[in-house]
Amino acid sequence: MNNFTFYSPTEFVFGRATETQTGTLVKKYHGTKALIVYGGGSVVRSGLLDKVKRSLDEAKVAYVELGGIQPNPTDPKVYEGIELGRNEQVDFILPVGGGSVIDTAKAIAIGIPYEGDFWDFFIGKSVPQAGLPIGVVLTIPAAGSEGSGNAVITKLDGLRKLGLHTPAILRPAFAVMNPELTYTLPAWQTASGITDMMAHIMERYFSNTPGVEIADRMCEGVLKAIITEAPRVLAEPDNYDARANIMWAGTVAHNGTCGVGCEEDWASHGLEHEVSALYNVTHGAGLAVIFPAWLTYAAKHNVGKVAQFATRVWDVPASDDLQAVALEGISRFKTFLHSIGMPVSFKELGIEHPDIDLLVRKFHEDKGQIAGNYVHLDHQASREIYEIANQ
Repeated sequence: MNNFTFYSPTEFVFGRATETQTGTLVKKYHGTKALIVYGGGSVVRSGLLDKVKRSLDEAKVAYVELGGIQPNPTDPKVYEGIELGRNEQVDFILPVGGGSVIDTAKAIAIGIPYEGDFWDFFIGKSVPQAGLPIGVVLTIPAAGSEGSGNAVITKLDGLRKLGLHTPAILRPAFAVMNPELTYTLPAWQTASGITDMMAHIMERYFSNTPGVEIADRMCEGVLKAIITEAPRVLAEPDNYDARANIMWAGTVAHNGTCGVGCEEDWASHGLEHEVSALYNVTHGAGLAVIFPAWLTYAAKHNVGKVAQFATRVWDVPASDDLQAVALEGISRFKTFLHSIGMPVSFKELGIEHPDIDLLVRKFHEDKGQIAGNYVHLDHQASREIYEIANQ
C-alpha cells in the first residue's frame, strides 16, 4: 500500500426532507449571500428551487441565481457565474442539481477570487489557492461531485474537456442528499449515473499497487451492491431504500474512500472525455462504451486484476486460464450494462462513424504521449481501444 493523505471534510446530511435544512447549513458555514446554481427546469417544476430559497429566506441568507447549466458543462456559464458572483459580492456557492451543476459551481467558486482566467487551473498554468465555500443540494446520483475535490469543464474553443483535482479547496462544505428527489429521474439518466459511479470505482480498483486488500474489497463490495440495487431502482423508481443505496454509492465511489493507498488509473475517463467533448453524449453512456473496450485491451496486457474483477465482482469461476476468466467477466459486465439500458459500442451510442484519428490525437494532447497507470497507453494502444469500442 502506498502512503496517502485522505482529506474528506464534507458534512453529508442524508435523508427525507433534508433540503429544508439548506439555509441553516449555508449559515453554519458562514454564508451570508449565496449564488444558487442550477440546470434546466426540473428543479423549478418540482418545487425544489422554491424550497431551497424558502429555507435561505428563513435563515436570513440573501441569494442570487444562475440557471441554465447544461450536461457536459462548458466554460461560458462559468464566466457568467464568476461575473455575477463578483458583481453581487456573494460569499457562498450553492449548486442545486447533479454533477454538471456542481462542477460549474466549483469552477465559479475558484474563479471569483482569482485575478486571471479560471481555465488556467484546468490546463495546469496555475494552482487554486482559494475558493468560495460550496454547499450542494444533490438531485442526480452519478458524478460524486458532492463529496469530491474534482471538477470537469469543457472549453468550447477547441472542445477540450479537462478535469481538476483540488481536494483542499473544491470539496463541498456540506451535501444535502434526499433520495426522494431522485424518484422522477428518467431511466436513462438513472442508468447513466449508475455506470458513472461504477466507473469511478473501477478507475481506483485497476491498480498495480500491491497490498491493497482493504481498498480492493471496498471497491468490490460497493460494485456488487450497485449491481444488486440497479435493477431494483429501475423497476421501482420510488423505492426509497434502492434510491438511497444508489445515491450513497455515488458518493462513496468518488470521495476517495475506495482508492486510498492505490495508484489510480483514469485512462478510461480521459478516453471518454474526448468522446463526450466531440459528440456531446451523456458521460455515463460514453463510459459504458469505453470501459469494456479498455478492459478488453487490459486483459491482453495485464490480466491479473481483470481476472480478479471477473471472479470477485461477476462471480466467474476461477480458472488457471486467466484470459478466459477475464473475458467472461467483461462479457458479464456488458450484459449488465445492456440490462440497464446502456450502450456498449459507438454504434449503440449513436455514433455511426467516430473520428478515431481525432479522438486519439486529442486524447494524447490532453493526457500526454503515455497515459494511464494500470496499462500504459501510447497512440497505438488508445487507437486499439477506440477501435474495440467501434466493433
